[in-house]
Amino acid sequence: MRNIKRFLWMYLGALSALWLVAELTVWVAPAHFFDWRVVLMQYSGVLAIGVMSAAMVLAVRPVVFEPFFGGLDKMYRLHKWLGISALVISTSHWLLAKAPKWLVGWGWLERPARGARGTLPDAPVQQFLLDQRHLAEGVGEWAFYAAVVLMVLALLKWFPYRYFFKTHHLLALAYLALVWHSVVLLKFDYWSGVLGPFMALLTAAGTVSALLVLFGRVAAARKVAGAVVGVRHHALLQVTEVDIQCEGAWRGHAPGQFAFVTLHADEGPHPYTIASAWAGDGRITFIIKALGDYTSTLSERVALGDGVELEGPYGKFNFQGACKRQIWIGAGIGITPFIARMKALAMAHDGKSIDLFHPTSIVDEHAIGLMARDAEAAGVRLHVLGSERGGPLNAARLTQQVPDWQDADIWFCGPALFGRSLKTDLMVMGLLESRFHQELFQMR
Repeated sequence: MRNIKRFLWMYLGALSALWLVAELTVWVAPAHFFDWRVVLMQYSGVLAIGVMSAAMVLAVRPVVFEPFFGGLDKMYRLHKWLGISALVISTSHWLLAKAPKWLVGWGWLERPARGARGTLPDAPVQQFLLDQRHLAEGVGEWAFYAAVVLMVLALLKWFPYRYFFKTHHLLALAYLALVWHSVVLLKFDYWSGVLGPFMALLTAAGTVSALLVLFGRVAAARKVAGAVVGVRHHALLQVTEVDIQCEGAWRGHAPGQFAFVTLHADEGPHPYTIASAWAGDGRITFIIKALGDYTSTLSERVALGDGVELEGPYGKFNFQGACKRQIWIGAGIGITPFIARMKALAMAHDGKSIDLFHPTSIVDEHAIGLMARDAEAAGVRLHVLGSERGGPLNAARLTQQVPDWQDADIWFCGPALFGRSLKTDLMVMGLLESRFHQELFQMR
């Protein structure tokens, strides 16, 4: 999380600094309000297209950035924050364009007189951009309206995922329109300064990413076909366990990683944590909790022989760390990455001392038995916590049961609020923030 916040503020700071340097090289002291409006519109426009470009690049899931941000789950959190920043900044930009016109119409402001716009016969590129200004303003305005609607829908959790998946792609079209709007309306002198090359690189990367989205080529090299070869329903836990046999060359995965799985084309890809260790045989297992409209019907819709498309693997929830002591906390369906890790440790133990806590509101004795078997094979001490097994997990209980907890790396997967609360309490008790690893498994 620290890298996400650090990047966001440094990125906004870098855009601001580059704009300031570019603006000062052509600085003419604004004489009145409308001159200041032009300056602020240029600044807000640079910030808006800058954060949109970064968000568009992250939308194509570039794994090259995973090591720095800590996995694709963290990158999607940054993507969300960039989207919110774009929404706020672009709205400010729109208000700068519209509000003064409203004030003039109401008689509260007086627009300065403008002379006739001259021509630039010796600067054909600049003249072309000047001729396109009116059209670019109109296109940008309508693209802004479309982008606002699409971004708001993306933030509304009640908006069904299958519709979100389809409509969110339309943001790529709005982005391309806004790139053209920005190229035409950006102050021409900026292009020859320090800001120009940076903006050209950003918009070029964003444009390529938008085209990949529109033509369905996102992560094309990381996709393989497969078929459902096993289905098991755990009614009490409301989960469906699905075994998939890859028909393509799956590149393998580490415990804790996840993949985008398309079981039904009308629903699109969903991210699920992989629940099996990689044995090189092309077989992968997912444990899917009934949490939404689609996953609640999955037990009825998925069947043996169904075709599947897999994309991945992704994620850096990889149990790596210098500490010889580890504490795992898998709350509810958050137990999935730990099941995969235990299966891997059963094949090759890493010598670490591990306690696994599994807080759950529903205790399925059969599922717990399977988990206990995996824990024994992996040399992991299992603690199942529920209403009938001693109550909920908190920092006091964890530190009591694991006296050397301060010498451990803690790996948490489960409800985000529970994880943040537990992390805060443990840090108050002396845990280093870098020792607490939490998966942020929210893709919108």
